[in-house]
Amino acid sequence: MHTPAITGTGVFTPENVITNAELVTAFNAYVDLFNAEHADDIAAGSVSAKEYSSEEFILKASGIEQRYVIDKTGVLDPEVMHPLLRQRSDDEPSLMAEMGMDAAHRALSQAGIDARDVDLVICAASNMERAYPAIAVEIQQLLGAGGFAFDMNVACSSATFGIQTAADMIRAGSVRRALVINPEICSAHLEWRDRDCHFIFGDVATATLIERAEDATGAFFEIISTRCATEFSNNIRNNNGYLRRSRPAGMVDRRDMQFMQNGRKVFKEVLPMVAEHIAAHMQGVGTGAADLKRLWLHQANKTMNDFIGKKVLGRTPAPQEQPNILQDYANTSSAGSIIAFSKYSDDMADGDIGLICSFGAGYSVGSVLLRRRG
Repeated sequence: MHTPAITGTGVFTPENVITNAELVTAFNAYVDLFNAEHADDIAAGSVSAKEYSSEEFILKASGIEQRYVIDKTGVLDPEVMHPLLRQRSDDEPSLMAEMGMDAAHRALSQAGIDARDVDLVICAASNMERAYPAIAVEIQQLLGAGGFAFDMNVACSSATFGIQTAADMIRAGSVRRALVINPEICSAHLEWRDRDCHFIFGDVATATLIERAEDATGAFFEIISTRCATEFSNNIRNNNGYLRRSRPAGMVDRRDMQFMQNGRKVFKEVLPMVAEHIAAHMQGVGTGAADLKRLWLHQANKTMNDFIGKKVLGRTPAPQEQPNILQDYANTSSAGSIIAFSKYSDDMADGDIGLICSFGAGYSVGSVLLRRRG
């Protein structure tokens, strides 16, 4: 049995930023257009008038101040309200592969590893750009990595589930080095015309390099233990898919073809599940709350993270104990906890213990317990 370790991480951040102020201006202009177009139906009571959004509403509801996106022109156009992405030819790298490559090169550089020495690539994300061939196999080819590659989707928990999968293979000896890559184009599946969620997501890509601890050439994070759990729920859902055109109403611009959630139920049901999952994971390996130096949580909502941090530690966490990147990146699905880990882990001392945790649709929750070495 080999000990798996995280030796490098990388974050690709798009150039375009949408501030809350920009988003509110575009959304409210869309509201004016909608209400004017449907004025008669609104007056008759058959259609509900849409309400304005505000910067204050967004910040209070989420803690988000801005988000990075691949394209902002379409999102901020009141007559479009979704990203406008160029159609690429089959001979060009896919957008997800391009983003993932950038993050992967950063992770490899940090670890001092050549891509040729990687023998497993997992592309783990909440949505894939296409059904097949796998984005992971494309990234493998573009990197020049060996071995094999595959895609996986566990929504916002994709990164931690991917890390567990790679870590298990390294423990067993079937692979030596693995890249878990999370290219998240969340702007494409967000309904920007829905006041309750139009501010939630941003775009990003992260990469985590995992290898045998014995092969590490510098400081690393030993993966002490991983744990994953799922429980079916419809409270976070997207009904889009390849069967869409085979169904009578499939080609209609339906609301359920984008991100949907019942926020109140998610808050009520997911938070206890996550807190109990982390507590059981820590207890199972003999780690107490006092042993934890850092929590890198899924970046979905500041209130949710504050609740989980307090439950896990038994007190209100200090900012450095539970770093948030939500205010800058928004919710980036599976990539959020990895961004937090990548940006807020260098100051950990030898022997310090931390925990990465992600949670979301499924429901799903995954946690990775780490110990700093070197």
